[in-house]
Amino acid sequence: MLRIEHLSKSYGEKKAVDNLSLHIQEGEIYGFIGHNGAGKTTTLKACVGILGFEEGEIYVDGISVRKDPIEAKKRLAYIPDNPDLYAFMTGIQYLNFIADIYGVGKERTERIEKYGEIFSLTGDLAQPIGAYSHGMKQKLALISALMHEPKLLVMDEPFVGLDPKAAHSLKEIMRDICRRGGAIFFSTHVLDVAERLCDKVAIIKGGKLIKAGGMSEVKGDESLESAFLDTVE
Repeated sequence: MLRIEHLSKSYGEKKAVDNLSLHIQEGEIYGFIGHNGAGKTTTLKACVGILGFEEGEIYVDGISVRKDPIEAKKRLAYIPDNPDLYAFMTGIQYLNFIADIYGVGKERTERIEKYGEIFSLTGDLAQPIGAYSHGMKQKLALISALMHEPKLLVMDEPFVGLDPKAAHSLKEIMRDICRRGGAIFFSTHVLDVAERLCDKVAIIKGGKLIKAGGMSEVKGDESLESAFLDTVE
């Protein structure tokens, strides 16, 4: 579903991501772990077509992000760690705007109702986004990401700012996407989330892949412990 081949990305002379290769298969929830500045966000943004890159290739459902970015983006959704939404719009206006972009027709109403109830946001959709709390903005970003039923969901620290009920609902949605043949690739700094939710994890440090594999393979490895200790610090 997501294939990263020898990805390298630099900012000036600093190499943020260095020759990174990862394969996320259909049906997998894949965690991405590393301390601040390790290269996680840069990698995620390259995967969804926000950042260009000097070397390597990225494929979403077999489509090159570099060569055919529009087709690749139709199959994915991205949720950043701090969603930048249009504050002048109401929640419902924003969701309809996103639905228009992705060509979502009549089914948008059902999906807005469904996810609005799941994330307890229905009663606030008529309010301007500028009046939303961080958690409410995070929920609205999640609903907007699910509007076109993406095959790949890419998220940067998605549980930060969510209340326990919303976090539980998101985990159930992630599992459902994978049951339907999709895939999840997300960064996290919470070890418990990685252990309970992920099928596989990858550890990145200084832009380089340190270790990748199933939780049973990685758990207990000092690189995993070090990654979480560095993140906490």
